[in-house]
Amino acid sequence: MPDDSVHIPMRSVAVSIKQARNLALVGQGFDCDDYRPVTKRRIIKAIRQTNMLQVDSVNVLTRAHYMPIFSRLGVYDPTLLDQVVWGTDRQRKLFEYWGHEASMIPVEDYPLYRWRMEDARNGKGTWGRIARMQREQPDLINGILARIEREGAIGASDLEDKRANSSAWWGWSDTKTAMEYLFWSGQVMSRKRRSSFERVYDLPERIIGDAANLAAPDRQDAQCDLICKGIAAMGVATEADLRKYFRLPTADVKGCLVRLVEEGRLLAADVQGWKQPGYMCPNVNPRSRAKPTCLMVPFDPVMWERDRVERIFGFNYRIEIYVPAEKRQYGYYVLPFMLNGEFVARVDLKADRQAGVLLVQSAYLEDGFAAGDVAGALMANLERLSAFLGLSGVVVMPANDFSRYLASVRVA
Repeated sequence: MPDDSVHIPMRSVAVSIKQARNLALVGQGFDCDDYRPVTKRRIIKAIRQTNMLQVDSVNVLTRAHYMPIFSRLGVYDPTLLDQVVWGTDRQRKLFEYWGHEASMIPVEDYPLYRWRMEDARNGKGTWGRIARMQREQPDLINGILARIEREGAIGASDLEDKRANSSAWWGWSDTKTAMEYLFWSGQVMSRKRRSSFERVYDLPERIIGDAANLAAPDRQDAQCDLICKGIAAMGVATEADLRKYFRLPTADVKGCLVRLVEEGRLLAADVQGWKQPGYMCPNVNPRSRAKPTCLMVPFDPVMWERDRVERIFGFNYRIEIYVPAEKRQYGYYVLPFMLNGEFVARVDLKADRQAGVLLVQSAYLEDGFAAGDVAGALMANLERLSAFLGLSGVVVMPANDFSRYLASVRVA
């Protein structure tokens, strides 16, 4: 009988862990040495390198999507990003949809996600409650869509019966669920987010114009293109890395990898210390160099997959937002600090808007690094972050030895 298992005959390129680290950072746009003022053009270029910005509602520091640009380009005017996300039709260069998670994605990539929208229309690839809504309450869905077509942009909370117990938009009432189905299936799009972080929805053609009507490529063609974009952004990656970057179905990724290797669009990579085979672009330079010094939020694309972070950087990181306070090891909103391409410390940060300062609630030095080699660069980055957030300075709480050392550092 023929062997139906997936087999990918290929020549492997040997990649050291140091090269894998450099490839990952270069792919994520950390090789930039442009110190000119940050413009919309540079912001868009940075987003295209990562393929998207993840959206998250946590605001203890700032909304997550603002930080990856700061980490790569430095202090910039956040209204520039607002304009390319929520601006006029001419200004808008990004749309919100399910990429890695809820994400802001370049408009030109819209056709590459149409297969996911079609899956959602058919009740596939979504959360169970949304899939049931599609089957069980089509009249509610059609009624909401008709109202948006007739009246224009609207939020789910605007449609709620305020007398109902589940009137809050975040309570996942039937109305909220129906709106999420319309969003996931691509029939509506987010025009903006309110201060409460609630989406306001409208028809795609009213938001991204003609791009909403671009022809959708074949499902596998689209997924292969996404995988190639993903490998460019990651530098070198396993099958699981590629699947998780865009949340692609496992079986689909396997089929795409066979095709991409056969077509020469991907090379196999034997990465030092990796148990699984890797992949990389055929035209990438394995000797690329990137040694950034920066703070990263947990929702930065570099940090998305914790096992990958540990595999490439030897850095163990877990987000503790959902961990009870008494069980947290490092803190609520902990940002890793990278110095010359290595993770050397982590800091639990809070924007104390009432006091007007960036509060360092605790700071931890990684094993193998000296406080004197790290603290000055870390404090300089904290001061820049404070300026970016419109705060007046940095206050370090004396939570432990490294925090006390950090508090003694003065930035010239």
